[in-house]
Amino acid sequence: MKNPVITFLFVLLFINILTAQDVDVMSYNIKYDNVNDTVNNWNGRKQAVVDLINHYEPEFIGMQEVLYGQLKYLIDNLINYKYIGAGRDDGKLKGEFSPILYDVSKYELLKSKTFWLSETSDKISIGWDAVIARICTYGLFKNRITKQKLYIFNTHFDHIGKIAREKSAILIAKKISELNTDNFPVVLMGDLNLTPDETPIQYLQRVYSDGQAITERPFYGPKGTFNGFDPNMDVDKRIDYIFTKNLNVKSYIHIDDRMENNKHISDHLPVFSRVSRL
Repeated sequence: MKNPVITFLFVLLFINILTAQDVDVMSYNIKYDNVNDTVNNWNGRKQAVVDLINHYEPEFIGMQEVLYGQLKYLIDNLINYKYIGAGRDDGKLKGEFSPILYDVSKYELLKSKTFWLSETSDKISIGWDAVIARICTYGLFKNRITKQKLYIFNTHFDHIGKIAREKSAILIAKKISELNTDNFPVVLMGDLNLTPDETPIQYLQRVYSDGQAITERPFYGPKGTFNGFDPNMDVDKRIDYIFTKNLNVKSYIHIDDRMENNKHISDHLPVFSRVSRL
């Protein structure tokens, strides 16, 4: 007769391995901490951001418009998360981050870097016709159970420079191609300040898979991601994305969770996707 304890442990291990194949990722522009904003101030929203993330428990979160004070608050109050990234103004702590938060109980960081979206990407710089410095942060991670590896890229494109947005898409695709010589799965996410009908998005859709387009379960949520903090707005402007390569997309959601007073938590909705290896 088989030992029931050994059988139970084997089944438990098998379930853990199967569960580890799924990866939940989130892209979220949390709106920078503007001290002059008396209506939608960070202090009135920060606990709601923590609650949302702790509820959905993504393994990876690509954030945008994050000042260091906000980042420190999140890391201090979230469960099991560390971050990678740097401030865009000095490559250290100054200016907005485009950080990647990751669940340290499930993933080990192997390497990471932040580069600038410009002609001199390894230096602090403003690219092309952009009005401010823009960055992309990436990390190579290893699953602690399956030992499988994947790249996560997170970025925030310029809101004014048309050429900058076009060149940024090309630059990031080039960087991914140069780095990912082992053809690991890739997630690219962020606030791209572009709608799906614009050329850089169509370029990225040719190079990678738009998670919303290939999701196995029907897409859920408002059509768009930008809400402008207006609770009555028809949210139909999609400018935040999750792209993938070498991954199945099981679900893709624009999360419209709100605070008790019906106010939006940020002026962008979080994008949430569950992916798995092919």
